[in-house]
Parts: sequence; C-alpha cells; structure tokens
Amino acid sequence: MRGAAAAALLLPLAACTSATGTRVADDAAGGPAGGNGPATVTVTPHGEDARAGEPVRVTASGGTLTSVTVTDADGGTLAGALDADGAGWTSRRKAVPGTSYTVTAVTTTEAGRKKTVKSAFTTAEADRVNKVDWRPGAGGTVGIAQPISLVFDHPVTDKPAVERQLKLTTSNDTEGSWAWLEDYSGRDRIDWRPKEYWKPGTEVTLTAELNGTDSGEGGWFIRDYSTHFTIGTAQIVTVDLDRKQLTLVRDGQEVRTIPVSGGTPGGDKRSWRGTAVLMAKEGTIRMNSETVGLGDAYDKMVDYSMRLTWSGMYAHAAPWNNRWMGKANKSSGCIGMRDADAAWFYAQVRPGDPFEIKGEDTKGVVAPGNGFGAWNVPWPDWQARSALR
Repeated sequence: MRGAAAAALLLPLAACTSATGTRVADDAAGGPAGGNGPATVTVTPHGEDARAGEPVRVTASGGTLTSVTVTDADGGTLAGALDADGAGWTSRRKAVPGTSYTVTAVTTTEAGRKKTVKSAFTTAEADRVNKVDWRPGAGGTVGIAQPISLVFDHPVTDKPAVERQLKLTTSNDTEGSWAWLEDYSGRDRIDWRPKEYWKPGTEVTLTAELNGTDSGEGGWFIRDYSTHFTIGTAQIVTVDLDRKQLTLVRDGQEVRTIPVSGGTPGGDKRSWRGTAVLMAKEGTIRMNSETVGLGDAYDKMVDYSMRLTWSGMYAHAAPWNNRWMGKANKSSGCIGMRDADAAWFYAQVRPGDPFEIKGEDTKGVVAPGNGFGAWNVPWPDWQARSALR
C-alpha cells in the first residue's frame, strides 16, 4: 500500500526521471524562455526502495525555492535549510530506512509566478538493525570519573559516520574526547571521558542522532538516543593493597579509612590495580566463582556489593575474612570489608566514583573495556582512539 501511494503522487507530476532524482514540473502554461517557463523541481533520493542514509536534496531550475516541507507517513518532518540563492534545499537529518516521504516545494519563477509541487519516495527497509546500550541512564547524579559509554549490538565498521552523530555538551565546556574500544563482551564500544575528572555540578547532555545512519557491517540505526546527567560531589576512593586499607576522600579531605582484605597474591585470585570506576551498587547478590573462572572456590550470598569491573571485581562485605582485614590479602580478587564498614561505605559512594587501586602483587591494570577503565589510558592515547582525529 505504501508503494502504491508513492507512485500515485508521482504519476501526474513527474516530468522525467533521472539517475540523480525525480524532476517535477509545475503545471503553469509554458511561455517563452527567460522567465515565463515552468519551474522544475528535482528531488533526491527518488522512487521506490531508495537508499536511506543521505539527506534529502531538493533543487529548482527555472525559478527559486520559497519553502520545502518533507513529511513522513507518521506526520514527522525533516527540518532543513534553503541555499542562500534559493536554488536548493537540504534536510538536516538523513532519510531513514523503510519510510515513505512526501516532499512539498513552493517555487517562484523569474516572472514572479508561485507554484506548489509535490513528490514522494520510499526508502528501502533496513536489512540489519544495530542497537545501542548506553550508560549512564538519564536524570541521575554520578561520580567524577563517570564516562559516557555506548555499546553496540553489532560491529561498527564505519566508525567515523557513527561518531559524527554523537553530540555531547556540558555546562562548563569540559574538555574531553571519544575513544573506540572493545567492550569486555567483545562488542564494539565508544566512550567519552573528560581529560581530567569532572568538576562537581557539571551538567552533561548526550544527543546521539543515529537514526538513518549506516554503521557498516552492523547495519542501520533506526532511532536516536539521548541522556542527561549531573556530576555529584568530588569523591575518590583510594585502595592500598600493600597496606590493606581503603580511604574515602571527599572534596580533598579524608573522611574515613577502612581496613580491607584484597585479592590473594601469587595467582588468579589477585586484584586488579589502576583506576576502576564504581559501575553499580548491587546490594545483596549471589557470587559464584565458576562464573569468573575460579572453579568451586566459593558460592555464597554477599551483602553491600559494589561492582568495579565486568570481570567480577567488587568491593563488598566479607565477614568470613574478618580476621584478615588490614592484615593480609586473602580474597578471590575483590576488596572485602567487615559488615559495619561495608554498610557505612555503601551508603557514602555512588556510581561514577573512582577507585584508585595500587599494590605490588596484582593481575595488572584494569583494561579500558573491563568496566570503565578509561582512566588507565594516557590522555594522548585516548584521543588517538577517536575515529575523527
């Protein structure tokens, strides 16, 4: 039905069809050359199953464009702008897959005669749709180390095309950069982080105008994404695995130091070092060592669980290790605390707070895609990961 409707619009109006677009002449009576002839409007793309992913372009010959309106089947419009000389009009956004568009153009001939002409076209359906999982969610308050992170369902082979559609604004012109990386899941991912930790109170807005963008091998995006969040209090958690203690620093002042027990030295149970970012406060959860490749070492319910990496490193209550708190690292990689300390600490921190972890015997530095490990990449190297540099 959609294709038949588009064809019906074109039949009485089309003067001729070219490889570049549909030409539509107004129905004014012809006159001598030099200003009295009909204006001709050309629309690109055109026809049935037209390729999406490009702006709609409307041009006029034998006259100038006064206005152009492009409407989809749901009544939505593509905003655009006229050329300075009135000879053309270009939509700001791209035509999206599987959509019928009606183009209404008002022209004025050199003789001052105005005419309204219409055209229609339909874009081909997307053969594959790419989707996005993004963090943080909208409307929240996060810590000073929180990056903006987008993970894609399918591979993104045209990274520049995707990155161009990501518009990030801050309330204080924070310097930062996008960087492409591999998520812990193996999927393509792009993160934005500031050069330094965020300033408290910064308002951040991401508008991902991806609808109608071809990601390459992974297919088309068929919707936009957006999020807005606020940066909260400047809190940094320092973890010294050699001294077996954790300190919460707020606005540059030490609030409290807690004895902890980190990952057991000498093997796979060691902790990660570097800067990890609190991803989520998950409360009481079941932890099973088989899910992180440690065999049957443990399977228990754990309170005050705070996720630091996708690979399974948490800060949490660990009453079974109470005798080792502040004395020895005896965990399976997590940062354990006594129940009372964990309850207090859990109430103080928020997602986005950085955990700056140091220790001589660790598994290594947290990778960029293992949670939010962006802060472990030097700033020039981070900038170099942008597809637009």
